[in-house]
Amino acid sequence: MEKITSKNNELIKYAKKLFTSRKARTQERKFVLEGARLSFDALNSSYEISTFLITEKAAEKYPDQLNEMLEAARNAYFISEEAAQKLGETENTQGVFCICEIPETENRIEKGKKYIALDSLQDPANLGAIIRTAEALGIDGAICFNCCDIYNPKALRASMGSILRLPIILSDDLVGDIENAKALGFSVFAAVPSKEAEDITKINFPDSSIMIIGNEGNGISDEVKAVATKQVTINMLGRAESLNASMAGAITMWEMLRGK
Repeated sequence: MEKITSKNNELIKYAKKLFTSRKARTQERKFVLEGARLSFDALNSSYEISTFLITEKAAEKYPDQLNEMLEAARNAYFISEEAAQKLGETENTQGVFCICEIPETENRIEKGKKYIALDSLQDPANLGAIIRTAEALGIDGAICFNCCDIYNPKALRASMGSILRLPIILSDDLVGDIENAKALGFSVFAAVPSKEAEDITKINFPDSSIMIIGNEGNGISDEVKAVATKQVTINMLGRAESLNASMAGAITMWEMLRGK
């Protein structure tokens, strides 16, 4: 394997740009994973690995995974510790990175499945945490509308690799997508902090269901709430008026799947 020693190498600068710029990720249709767990998770995903980068120290620690990566990646390079520190987005980088391709094909909702829909979530940690919980609980997919970039490094880390495995639908028109889903027989639920909404624990969720979680500050938009089948709420006994988006997502998804 060829070794990149300079932190100013063009490939290192290119990868760093993919880390820091959503525009670059969108234009290049590529994103970067950092760390042994995330990078090696890509081996068991549908994502194509364009370039693998690893320090010699890390290669000694992960010899089996290195061999797998050499089989899977189109290109692979050793990089110096200095280049790894320049590239890394974490305080203490493990010296393992891979550049992956964003697929051209899009996921679509399928009848008989349960989805979480995210309306304008802007915190990548929230988005990643919700997707991690969705995969863990057995939700069939996530619909993201006007959200932060799912390939943001913070979202990828918070998801612990779930973004690589859970089917994700990127919506350009959530109202239209909800109406189309309802035409297919889906029931669509909007999670709201309102005493007038139905208690979520009293709902029997059909097999074809979508639960919507709203923006951290403003909740679900009025337009989206208007086309939902029903508004539901998590009744709280304490004095807090609402929950963090990722916590609300976890509770609502648990209720969707309870008794499944």
